Amino acid sequence: MARRIAEGNPMRLAILDDYQQMALRSADWERVRNRGVDIEVFERPFASLDDAAEKLAPFQIVLLMRERTPFPRSLIQRLGKLELVVLTGSRSPSLDIKACTERGIPITHTGSGNITASTSELTFGLLLAAARDLARADRGVRAGGWLQGIAAGTVLDGSRLGVLGFGKLGSRVAGYGRAFGMDVVAWSPSLTEEKAGAGGARLVSKDELLATSDFVTIHVVLSDSSRGLIGAQELAAMKRGAALINTSRGPIVDEAAMIAALKSGHLGHAALDVYDREPLPADHALRTLENITLSPHLGYLSQDIYRVFYGDALASIEAWMDSKPIRILNPEALSQP
Repeated sequence: MARRIAEGNPMRLAILDDYQQMALRSADWERVRNRGVDIEVFERPFASLDDAAEKLAPFQIVLLMRERTPFPRSLIQRLGKLELVVLTGSRSPSLDIKACTERGIPITHTGSGNITASTSELTFGLLLAAARDLARADRGVRAGGWLQGIAAGTVLDGSRLGVLGFGKLGSRVAGYGRAFGMDVVAWSPSLTEEKAGAGGARLVSKDELLATSDFVTIHVVLSDSSRGLIGAQELAAMKRGAALINTSRGPIVDEAAMIAALKSGHLGHAALDVYDREPLPADHALRTLENITLSPHLGYLSQDIYRVFYGDALASIEAWMDSKPIRILNPEALSQP
């Protein structure tokens, strides 16, 4: 049976975490407004789970921007009107799919667009920034300085790039490194010599990669086995003065150990797009360090990807309203009362 919106009692859609105010510009939302859907966009993160529960209580549809707002069981249980969750991308570790299924709430997802290229390009941009200390150089020039306090640059040609994780992202970044004349080595738990060679890298042990690489870039998926993959011991094993680039997930690196290694100078530079807590708190220690380049989780964000995310989200909502749901992550929810 199609979802019918009673006159004077519209269906309400909450679009969450639209930090860059791109949601309404990336799809023709008039298509559902004309069907009686009331849309509210939240441009800032919620202060707490209680804050999220209070503000989202009136909504039947919630559109999540990946895992920016955690959606645990404790929140889902408090949203009595919730009937549909729309997820940009295809996975979110912070969304409790089982809790939605038990409530009979379908989760529809979107395509991802060319996230591989987007994240890989940002990764290499951060690597270049680390190599030439561009973030500190920018801050210095803006403050009226010139070359004072800027680290001497590292030429990429002839330097070694160590790639941790050699899937689509890691192998693409390896290709960029080869184009710059870098010696590329790679490691991941299941990587073979043949696959590494096909991607233009040489398979080495994790210990050798850390000890000999001038730049180490992380491209493993966050899981129980990869959480804390780079801890104090691994950071100490890295080549002194090397740079660490992380565009995967913050908890893969022991944050406290990384900060200590940066302060001591053993780790020459860190270039980060991901953090243990996002958004990064205003008083976080990472913001106080000089030998670091920070970006606000930009890896997967581009105009093209926004159009895919929100265009697919709109189509998913229309299909659900017509009782023809598409791209459902938990089809069992459709059979729940």
